[in-house]
Amino acid sequence: MWNRLTLKNPTVFAIALMSVAALSMPGQAVRTGAETGAKSGVPRMRDGHPDLQGTYDLATITPLERLPGDPPVLTKEKAEALEKAETARRAKDYRPSRADRPAPPVGGDTSTPQSFFEILERAGGGAVGGYDRFWLNQGTAYTVVDGQIRTSIVVDPADGHVPPLNAAARRRMLAALARPTSDAGENNDPTAEPPGAFDNPEQRPLGERCLLGFGSTSGPPALPDYFYNDLHQIVQTPDSIMILTEMVHDARIVRMNAQHLPQNIRRWMGDSVGRWEADTLVVDTTNFNDKTRYRNSTEKLHVTERFTRIDATTLLYRFTVEDPDTWDRPWTGEYTWPATDKPIYEYACHEGNYALGDILRGARREEAEAAAAKVKK
Repeated sequence: MWNRLTLKNPTVFAIALMSVAALSMPGQAVRTGAETGAKSGVPRMRDGHPDLQGTYDLATITPLERLPGDPPVLTKEKAEALEKAETARRAKDYRPSRADRPAPPVGGDTSTPQSFFEILERAGGGAVGGYDRFWLNQGTAYTVVDGQIRTSIVVDPADGHVPPLNAAARRRMLAALARPTSDAGENNDPTAEPPGAFDNPEQRPLGERCLLGFGSTSGPPALPDYFYNDLHQIVQTPDSIMILTEMVHDARIVRMNAQHLPQNIRRWMGDSVGRWEADTLVVDTTNFNDKTRYRNSTEKLHVTERFTRIDATTLLYRFTVEDPDTWDRPWTGEYTWPATDKPIYEYACHEGNYALGDILRGARREEAEAAAAKVKK
């Protein structure tokens, strides 16, 4: 499930064509001279709207929700100390293992994680461990908005936490105990392995099946992955805006100044319709299908995103999430998207997805062993 850059990849080729078209079509990007929005310092398209095009690295140390005990904003000195400590922790992981090292503890490492990324890595691999450092490409700095070093992407509620699930959502979670669900594990659901969850590939999580990036990396809302593949690319024309996600190569098309599709037409990433409010691109997304279920949400999920270019190399991304059948109030997050010259690599998920077959074969093996044990009794 790792990356391999190739010119033979149809997705990469299509994006290249879109990029060429965006630069050659009448009314498109001009980045020099008086037409670059010199008055505001923001590059603009020929139609006068800000030019949002480019590749952005969403990797950050700032978690979606604030960790216990953290203030909403860090001082520069505190942030630098925490960033330095995290860098040192990773450097230690890169060191070669001693040839005479002792055996690992029985049951794995059960010590208390000391940082946000340690918590994530422990959750991803359990006490026995998951990916080693070679496979990870994580953020190295906190996100900064309006000069504030933020400790959470969530800004409303002010405590930096997603609101608790309401009664309707809790009832859905209990009902999931009695049935397999294709989005198990995608949405912080403690019922991640209900009965029958290993019966068919359709019962496995969406990310495991290479359908969508886990943790809403595909969006909306578009969130950091916190492990790897955090690049996003924007290609812009007057009529459509494409947002390409490196993780599982998801591409979302925003139709500008359009009407939403009929309610009976549902999409994996919803139906995104855009408009300009002054210099901010506002994207309204509805019509999600019943498979995505971000954080236990329903088909009533409604996400409003706002993209604002704050300087020549940075976008401010702000989003509001609402679903009356999941939360009793909307919630909002924001963080910056710094531009990067890094290349977006192909995420060859299906081609290298040995895990899904191994998981199902392992389940069949366990069932066979259990059946054999019953016969012996």
